[in-house]
Amino acid sequence: MFLVVFRNRKRAEMDAAAYAADAARMEELARAQPGFISFKSYTADDGEVVAISEWASAEAAQGWGRHPDHALVQSRGRDAYYESYTLFTADNPRTHHFERPPA
Repeated sequence: MFLVVFRNRKRAEMDAAAYAADAARMEELARAQPGFISFKSYTADDGEVVAISEWASAEAAQGWGRHPDHALVQSRGRDAYYESYTLFTADNPRTHHFERPPA
């Protein structure tokens, strides 16, 4: 598994409707990419967003990063949407899992 964590803060004056449309389209495209496993996004009380995507391999995640439509929206994000962001990646992260057994 390859994990991508995208922490970001949006610009106060950004076009929220345009961002929402781009984000929805990117999620739809990402889900259709080979090696996609999952995606979730969380917004903290202070406005920071943490988006987590899981991929079958580093190559699958990198392929998504190079997708032409994704590259275009990445550029738009730097120009119009984001105040700041940090991207973290982890290849084969150590994982622990707990699941309560049925009663």
